[in-house]
Amino acid sequence: MNTYLLIKWSHILSSVLLVGTGFGTAFYLYFANRSRNVAAQAVVSRLVVRADWWFTTPAAIYQPISGLWMAHMAGWPLNTTWIAASLGLYILSGALWLPVVKMQLDMARIAEEASRKGATELPPRYWQLARRWEWCGYPAFVSMLVTYGLMVFKPA
Repeated sequence: MNTYLLIKWSHILSSVLLVGTGFGTAFYLYFANRSRNVAAQAVVSRLVVRADWWFTTPAAIYQPISGLWMAHMAGWPLNTTWIAASLGLYILSGALWLPVVKMQLDMARIAEEASRKGATELPPRYWQLARRWEWCGYPAFVSMLVTYGLMVFKPA
């Protein structure tokens, strides 16, 4: 079996897992928040955190490893325009994602506590975090989409 193609296959699968899980969990938490149903927000925010630890984090770690490995095997220098731009965007996404992880942990804790107490609405701190969570998510997601384009089209 061709090692390069095996790495490429796993790189593609992990990128789908990374972006798909990120988009899917963001979709559910976004709409759970709009429901204003504290119990739903508690469950969904807890599961978003779990999905990030189980799926997003391992894929986020594997992506640069497999990408750099393939670039090395193919003989592409890291200063190749599309590789350098992809790495820069990946770093940007990561810089936005790391605070999001902390926000999600805090949101899950706040929602769980409110749900356990039978609250009918979440405190202002939850909503502050939810707004920041969304505003970090938009540019992170767009940068990942642009990175996909760079990897597929490999512009000079």
